[in-house]
Amino acid sequence: MKIKHVLISQPPPENDKSPYADLVDDYNLNICFRKFIKIESIGTREFRKHRIQIPDFTAIIFTSKNAIDHFFSLCEELRVQISEQMKYFCTSEAIALYLQKYVQFRKRKIFFGKNHFSDLIDVIRKNKDERFLFPCAENHKKEIPQLLRQNKIQFSVAPIYRSVPEDVSDLDISKYHMLVFFSPFGIQSLKINFPDFTQGDTVIAAFGKGTLKAAENEGLKVQIKAPTQTAPSMVMAMQEFFDGKGK
Repeated sequence: MKIKHVLISQPPPENDKSPYADLVDDYNLNICFRKFIKIESIGTREFRKHRIQIPDFTAIIFTSKNAIDHFFSLCEELRVQISEQMKYFCTSEAIALYLQKYVQFRKRKIFFGKNHFSDLIDVIRKNKDERFLFPCAENHKKEIPQLLRQNKIQFSVAPIYRSVPEDVSDLDISKYHMLVFFSPFGIQSLKINFPDFTQGDTVIAAFGKGTLKAAENEGLKVQIKAPTQTAPSMVMAMQEFFDGKGK
C-alpha cells in the first residue's frame, strides 16, 4: 500500500520550519498534526493531600516548561509567595530562559544543564545543603528521584499535573495510512477515542520504549521505532522506512 496520509499525534509546528517538511516533499505525503493528549493541573485540593509546604524549600528543579507553568499557577492559587532567595535548577538553558516569564533573571540564582538531568546532577551536588522540590507530572520518570537519592540530596517530589486524552473523535482515523505516536498516553488516547480501531494495513510509528511497549500491549504492530542508533529522531526513522531501510 502506498502511504499518502500521515497523522502526527503532536500539535502543529509553531512556524513553517517543520522537521517533517522534507518528508512531505520527498515522499509526496499529506501530513496532519493533531495532539492526542493534553496537560491539566491536579488542582489545589489534590495537591494539599501531599502535605507539601512550598515555602519550606530553598531550591526547585524544573525539567519542562509544563512544570514551570503549572507550578507558578499553583502557587498563585495557593497564594504562596516565592522567596527572593529561591534557587532554580533547570535541565536545559531553554527551560531556564523560559523562567523569565515568571522570574526576573538577574534577581535569582538560576542553574541549568545540557538537556539531560545527568548533566544537572553535578550542579545540584555542589548545592547539597539546599532543600529541593521537584514539581513534575504524576507519571514522572522514576530515574530522577533515584538519581537524587543516590547522591544523598534532600528533596521532595511534588506531582502537580497529569496527561489526559484529548478528544479527537472527530477525526476520520481510517483515512490515515500511518499513525505516529510519542507517548504511552497517545496510544491510550487512540484506544479511548476510537475503541473499534483495528490496525489492518495502517503503519504505526512509536517514539520511545514506553510508547512502543504501550502500543504492543494494545496488540498493535509497530513498524517504525525510534530512537535507534541510525535514526535518533522520528523523522529519520520515517525516512529509513520510506527508503526501505527500516528494521
